[in-house]
Amino acid sequence: MEYVTVNLRVGKRTNRVLGVMKERYGLRDKGAALDKFAELYGSELVEDEVKDELVRDIIRSCDKHVKKHGFRKMSLVELDRIGR
Repeated sequence: MEYVTVNLRVGKRTNRVLGVMKERYGLRDKGAALDKFAELYGSELVEDEVKDELVRDIIRSCDKHVKKHGFRKMSLVELDRIGR
């Protein structure tokens, strides 16, 4: 994990929450508590980075599909059959 230095001013409640997280999870300091908080709740706000191998797999899958089926469009009747 890459770290950056941040100077923060937080409210009393936030300080208490970080202190409780620090103790509950046995962390070394409130910075680690903030990291833990981001780990637990950050995915609700920010998506994780996609790994390169996953992107390559998706591209390969799409290429395979296009080679097999081409860029053929479905008719409305075919789409209706899928939806049933």
